[in-house]
Amino acid sequence: MPSRQPAKKKTSARKKSRARTTSKTSAKLHGSCQCGKITFAVDSETPVPFMFCFCSICRKTGGGPFGVNVMGIAKTLKVKGKPRFYHAKIREKGKPTKTSEAKRWFCADCGTHLYLTDERWPTGIWPYVSAIDSDLPVPEEPISIMTLFKPSWVPAWMTEHGPTHPRYPETSVADWHEREGYTVTVKP
Repeated sequence: MPSRQPAKKKTSARKKSRARTTSKTSAKLHGSCQCGKITFAVDSETPVPFMFCFCSICRKTGGGPFGVNVMGIAKTLKVKGKPRFYHAKIREKGKPTKTSEAKRWFCADCGTHLYLTDERWPTGIWPYVSAIDSDLPVPEEPISIMTLFKPSWVPAWMTEHGPTHPRYPETSVADWHEREGYTVTVKP
């Protein structure tokens, strides 16, 4: 695992803001697409959006410089509307294109990416935080992953907030939350 970057000094106002918004408990997450035709709810023991992913799949499906998912408990997912899914293409220079096994669920009318499911990890579901309407806890120190695939136009300050990883880190979403003091019973 790459070494951590030096911690930046935090202001007391920033600490107070985090103290107000960060709860070490599970949450019921409510989400929707932009046009409102699809809504969903899912229980999450891991509601902190701490991992900023710069892979091309997250960037292109989410429409931003990085994507952020949290994890929910699959058996609690309730959906109204009819989302469709897409198997993303995994492209890496010098390697053949592969099709991802994960299903990326989205609204066919407005294109909003909603959540990801993967039969290899059937107990979890990964909502895209931009589709979450519920308030989420603020991560104290987000990490950036898949920075090997970060485009050159992304400003350096977007990855200077905490640790960075060229690919996936060894720590899972569940492990990170557990380390931060959350009770995690579902570990895909």
